[in-house]
Amino acid sequence: MAPRVEKVCEPVLLGEGPHWDCKRQALYYVSIQDHTIHKYVPATNEHCKTKLEGRVGFIVPVEGSADQFVVGLERRFLVIQWDGKDGSKTKVVKELAEVEHGRNTRINDAKCDPRGRLYGGTMGHEEPLGNIEPNKGSLYRLVGTTVTKLADRISCSNGLAWDLKEKAFYYVDSFEHNVRRYDYDVETGDISNMKHIFDLKANNIEGAPDGMTIDTDGNLWLAVFNGSCVLHINPKTGKLLQKIALPAKQITSVIFGGKDLDVLYVTSAKLTITEEQKPPCGACFAVTGLGVKGLPNAGFKL
Repeated sequence: MAPRVEKVCEPVLLGEGPHWDCKRQALYYVSIQDHTIHKYVPATNEHCKTKLEGRVGFIVPVEGSADQFVVGLERRFLVIQWDGKDGSKTKVVKELAEVEHGRNTRINDAKCDPRGRLYGGTMGHEEPLGNIEPNKGSLYRLVGTTVTKLADRISCSNGLAWDLKEKAFYYVDSFEHNVRRYDYDVETGDISNMKHIFDLKANNIEGAPDGMTIDTDGNLWLAVFNGSCVLHINPKTGKLLQKIALPAKQITSVIFGGKDLDVLYVTSAKLTITEEQKPPCGACFAVTGLGVKGLPNAGFKL
């Protein structure tokens, strides 16, 4: 069965950070430059969004709450309240932490590990679009309100995924054109022994690695910005298993969702960096027929 690609949400400027909520059977994602958070319910085709005061790098539901989410707003990790309705106002419930005080960076992506700890990173100042100041960001772990720096000299923090069986944490700094693997301790949340496991340039892949997820076989799915594709990678062998073409150039992130976690949702962007990105660039896509399933996404434990 060949993969089928379908547009499910209208274009935004910079779609990112997709999170599938199994309880709500809904997809959450952000549009960073539009300052918006989004909710899409496939069963009803309902799409709601609302605006925040600043660039928002991710959205993750708070575990056990019906209407609270942790978001990355500029350099702050916040808990906000949102009823999920279109255009409705949000309320800041709590500021968890601010990182890199006074620096011209921003939070770019984050996810929770299987224990509900938040891992997220920052990126350097970007001016003009596509021109990011290198080595100015870091990767952090947030437990409650306690922030721990896990890596520094990060240029553009992006994809994250965990494999409990392999005791592995996978991570992307887009500027490296590679995927990192760390040893991962699920009890402490610590990471160590970094090595690179998939080199895009060595595999003749144009574009930069961006968002990432993992399937139940332990294989990675990697969005390629400026590459019009998602890569299916075996991280243990470093072998490229499959390349899924998408009708947008700037592919930003991926997550498995749907009732059976067998639909790959893909976000994209329509940033005018060197040329105009015409529709459906910036849309969110659903890819079916892949023959694999993802893992449930953890919410944030306050």
